Amino acid sequence: MYKRSSRQLWALAVKTGIIKSNLVPMLAGLMLALYTYNLSFVSHIIDIVLAISGTAAVIAAAGAFNNLYDRDIDQVMPRTKTRPSVTGEISEKKLLVAAILLLIVGFVLLYFTTPLAALLGLLGVFFYVMPYTMWTKSKTIWNTEIGSISGAMPPLIGWAAVAPDIWHPACWALFTIMVIWQMPHFYAIAIRKQDDYAAAKIPMLPVVKGERRTYIQTNIYLILLMASSILFYPLSLGLTL
Repeated sequence: MYKRSSRQLWALAVKTGIIKSNLVPMLAGLMLALYTYNLSFVSHIIDIVLAISGTAAVIAAAGAFNNLYDRDIDQVMPRTKTRPSVTGEISEKKLLVAAILLLIVGFVLLYFTTPLAALLGLLGVFFYVMPYTMWTKSKTIWNTEIGSISGAMPPLIGWAAVAPDIWHPACWALFTIMVIWQMPHFYAIAIRKQDDYAAAKIPMLPVVKGERRTYIQTNIYLILLMASSILFYPLSLGLTL
């Protein structure tokens, strides 16, 4: 059997793919805040580096906590049963310590930008681990909606890292769009992997309600997603502060 390197194992343990994909909306929020408030990129370069590093760390922490808690589910599903948290290549203790350290490091790095960014980072981890992973994921078809809250936190973190507050309409437009788009995205994955979810007894929408209901609900969210673009209308009017 092919022996995986320590780097490969930890990349799987903290879900580097999710880290990379979530840094994109974080940077979108950050850059939009720089534009909205007419802030200099160069003068905020340290905050930008801290925001990227801190956000990556808290997302990694959330992924590690998720892998630690979901070991029983992951060992049933073909696409997750080779995770090091399942195979034992990384012990539970090591993964827990890594998750805690990553959370602390991420919080501190974000705090050096603004306390609000650090708080939002903690809230993102909380919503991913507690309401989603530990509660709704295995109990309700609305688990995706609950999980979407944590998935929409990165643009708020990016915005808060350089802006004085998060109450500008453009900031919440990003958050709203990030919440809505996740349902069509994860419903599509759930349809493709519904046998896996059924085996693990995870009540994803297509498993419980069928593909037709999932198709209808997906299209509703797609309509809402297109309609939500109107939330950026204030920026088209030149609403910068």
